[in-house]
Amino acid sequence: MSMIERRRRAVPGLNTASLPDLIFTVLFFFMIVTHMRTETVKVEYHAPQGTELARLNKKSSVIHVYIGKPLGWQGDGQTASVVQVGDKVVSIENLPDYIREERNRMSPEEAREMTVSIRADKDTPMRVVTEVKQALRQAKALRISYSAEERKTDKK
Repeated sequence: MSMIERRRRAVPGLNTASLPDLIFTVLFFFMIVTHMRTETVKVEYHAPQGTELARLNKKSSVIHVYIGKPLGWQGDGQTASVVQVGDKVVSIENLPDYIREERNRMSPEEAREMTVSIRADKDTPMRVVTEVKQALRQAKALRISYSAEERKTDKK
């Protein structure tokens, strides 16, 4: 009888040649899907709740106006609300000028379709929202939408 020599086989190494392709594919996917925030919100904003909501179609011609208390503000509820357009906190008296500036930055097609989205805190007095609407009227920004969160209803 001849002696059979058994050789130990080593486990082959993991082929990592396609690993960079996989990593770049996943990176590219997340770069495409991720929405980058263009504005830094400097206003405390808790959206009111509603039931009949619709999404805005064209995002490029929307100007967001935030109304609420300044971030980090600690005090009583009697303070005046602040208004933010883009990254700037503005007074209501200067709001028409900022809206006109934003409209001038848009293309003529976008300017015709411009919508102002008011994102007011649920505790903002209606007096302040009315003053903002009057300022928008002075700036000839007549297409206004109000932002809200969908109300969670119990379905039985």
